[in-house]
Amino acid sequence: MRNRPLTERPHPRWRNLDQKSTLELLRLLNHEDQRVPFAVARAIPTIARAVDEITSALSRGGRLIYTGAGTSGRLGALDAAECRPTFGLTDKQVLALLAGGRRALDHAVEGAEDSARNGAREIAAVKAGPKDVVVGIAASGTTTYVGGALAEAHRRGAKTVLVTTNRRPALGRLADITIVADVGHEVLAGSTRMKSGTAQKLVLNMLTTAAMARLGRVYDNRMIYVALNNVKLRTRALGLLADLAGVPESEASRTLRRAGRVPAALVMLRAGVDRAEAERLLREAAGNVRKAIAMGSAKSPTREEKSPPWARPRERKKRRG
Repeated sequence: MRNRPLTERPHPRWRNLDQKSTLELLRLLNHEDQRVPFAVARAIPTIARAVDEITSALSRGGRLIYTGAGTSGRLGALDAAECRPTFGLTDKQVLALLAGGRRALDHAVEGAEDSARNGAREIAAVKAGPKDVVVGIAASGTTTYVGGALAEAHRRGAKTVLVTTNRRPALGRLADITIVADVGHEVLAGSTRMKSGTAQKLVLNMLTTAAMARLGRVYDNRMIYVALNNVKLRTRALGLLADLAGVPESEASRTLRRAGRVPAALVMLRAGVDRAEAERLLREAAGNVRKAIAMGSAKSPTREEKSPPWARPRERKKRRG
């Protein structure tokens, strides 16, 4: 029993779950859940190191590659999927490898996590290399599939990160950076979809949100790369564009129609440039909106110089005395 990861051992204090009332059960679960953010907080220095590696990788054309099995793998797939509409990334920049493949997203694929060979094969299939960061997610820190993936990633020169909730993970030896959010025993022994899953989700949120902010794919505290996929998102985009540019929504709407996407529209409004120049600036700034605005503003003429001659205020001639 002592050799098992803590997440697999029965909680010594919380016995007889099946004999407790509904309120007792919920208060117990909530009590244990409150441990999670504190466990993640203790790991922040290590999380920061991983964020810096991910930021560096994406800035030089590399990728963030998640790999995991079961709940851990599904959380990686979820974070990768959310990076696309939130930060404007492509499937080629952030991707997730899940033991058992796509079917494992909503079905248990028995035995998939036990194959180190499959983990290594999938890392090889996506051609992971020195530009990439591979993040293995394993609550127990022992998942064989993740071990195979990390070993192959390391062999190929990629930076490797392990996200775990076990304080002494066996896979730590395969990772350049090991993030441990020690949440202790699960209330339901071995059910790592609970505290462990919550901790892993918090860590993944931090990895990608912080990296995207560092890369300038966040402006102020707004999702400037928000996808315009539905009415809610288009309304959100229009509001944030008007707020950040300090213009009426009618002007924001016209500019957004011309630009086709929010980052270019904001550069147009803030730097006073047309769509082609806004896109050029964004390319030159590697997608960093704040840098693109600064570059455009430095080159832009004054408001009066940008106005056509007929719109400029006339100078009054001095009377000869």
